[in-house]
Amino acid sequence: MMMRNDGQPAASMINRRKFLRYLYAGVLGVGLPLPLFAGESTYRYKQALRESETSIRDYIYKMRHFDDPHPSDVSLTPDQFDLLKSSLERMLRVQRLVGYGNFHLISFDDAIRMARGYARVGDFSKAKIDFLEQLFYSDASHYGFLGEKPVNRLTENIQRKEVIKIPGSGNYLYKGHSRGVYDTIRKSIGRDVILTSGVRSVMKQFLLFLRKAYRSRGNLSLASRSLAPPGYSYHAIGDFDVGQAGLGALNFTSRFAETDVFHRLQDLGYIRLRYARNNLLGVRFEPWHIRVRSEFRV
Repeated sequence: MMMRNDGQPAASMINRRKFLRYLYAGVLGVGLPLPLFAGESTYRYKQALRESETSIRDYIYKMRHFDDPHPSDVSLTPDQFDLLKSSLERMLRVQRLVGYGNFHLISFDDAIRMARGYARVGDFSKAKIDFLEQLFYSDASHYGFLGEKPVNRLTENIQRKEVIKIPGSGNYLYKGHSRGVYDTIRKSIGRDVILTSGVRSVMKQFLLFLRKAYRSRGNLSLASRSLAPPGYSYHAIGDFDVGQAGLGALNFTSRFAETDVFHRLQDLGYIRLRYARNNLLGVRFEPWHIRVRSEFRV
């Protein structure tokens, strides 16, 4: 069982629907019905307001300190952390085997099959596969990620005929709308704008999320404030990230919002952020993430 950092079971965390109601009640001033009668109903209303204010203050604090651990964060048990570590090691070996760019597209089944076929990678044991399946199919709101899940199948495949590799970036984009949006941005802004991340398969998102969780000693809440859990990333269906040429790793920080590229994107109307400032999804501000697709794959 996953545990909060204050020792309480993860299941005791506030549920997603209730928490969102609190957030909308406090931030937007709606969501909690006014009491019709005095006495008990008034007491319950005031209690609900106090709970909502506490939840909102806690939420805002955690978003402003997204890369710090917090008492209510949910972490893996020591046994689960060992499975995370060994699974991540194998994913990195598969990535070295197939190449960085190709790893963006391989499926969960592809990775399991390659690991089984190459001794230098090492087989994913049943315990590791069970762990990864449990993590994929568990409700991420239990550890604080409140976004929707556009990919619901662990075995989802990305068809190579549907994507195109963008020269000089090491990344792929979906043909059609995603490629069209990127080409229009490049035509309007020029070489200053670069593609920093495109299509990501479920396995690629697993690698990114598990690596962040590993660096935080198994803290899933901390990891999910920076990276969508596997299945929850819209990179799987069309979104992509852009950056300012020459800015390097700072393109994945709030520093990007201060760049000429970001301001030009805003002025030209291309910014449709998936994770805006002060969003209610449990995710830090991502000014580099371009929202392209909204429909789900089922």
